[in-house]
Amino acid sequence: MIKEKTSAAWAEHTPLVSVIMPMHNAAQVLSESIESVISQTYTSWELIIIDDSSNDDSMSIAQSYASRDGRIRVLSNPHHNGMPSAPRNFGIAAARGRYIAFLDSDDLWHPDKLRQQLPLFDSHPSAAIVFSDYEKMSEDGTRNNRVVRAPGCITYDQLLHCNFIGNLTGIYDTHKVGKVHVRDVHHEDYVMWLEILKQGYTAVNTGTVLAYYRLMSQSVSSRRLEVVMWPWRIYRQVLCFPWLKAVRYYLRYSWYVVRKNMI
Repeated sequence: MIKEKTSAAWAEHTPLVSVIMPMHNAAQVLSESIESVISQTYTSWELIIIDDSSNDDSMSIAQSYASRDGRIRVLSNPHHNGMPSAPRNFGIAAARGRYIAFLDSDDLWHPDKLRQQLPLFDSHPSAAIVFSDYEKMSEDGTRNNRVVRAPGCITYDQLLHCNFIGNLTGIYDTHKVGKVHVRDVHHEDYVMWLEILKQGYTAVNTGTVLAYYRLMSQSVSSRRLEVVMWPWRIYRQVLCFPWLKAVRYYLRYSWYVVRKNMI
């Protein structure tokens, strides 16, 4: 009975979700990503696509969708620096929604993603972030049940151990924390989630698989030797942890990453 009342109340409460999608030479997979937003069963959203100096057909594809659906806007990042922080921040600045979500131009959402996530902000008053589990897929979209699962509820202290929040799954509430921009550092999404939870809020997991992460041959996550030191720099240079404390957290983080990479 309580569940029925909650669902009925939510049906009349449809705040806007701003979906931030940076785009760089994504012509081969862009349409799939855009379609996964258009297919959402929750329809109160805007998709902000930020072109980051593409030189393929990405812009024309994005503009063709925008011409057919007024919820889609296509912008050009005026501050290209090769980092994902610039187009994401440009999109966040342009966002009109109460909730801000992220989807890269090569990843996909489950059709029911937003509808499952948004009610959890109301049912969990301490939640400023709602996220979900996600599944890895190959570059051609093949899926083999390689599901990355995370804890059900995460605090700031717990998130320090590892970035359990897949960026393609996370949504945050600007009514609680304002617009939180990403820093111009590597692993910028992790720093952003930490800054939100440091305010005393929690992140709540739906416990379902609502997104699909594409393992591109040239993706950041595929350059493991290059990214292995990013958490260390966050602990030491962003969070300013003493050396021994940084070592403890870095070792824990590395263990979680090894386990995740084995999936």
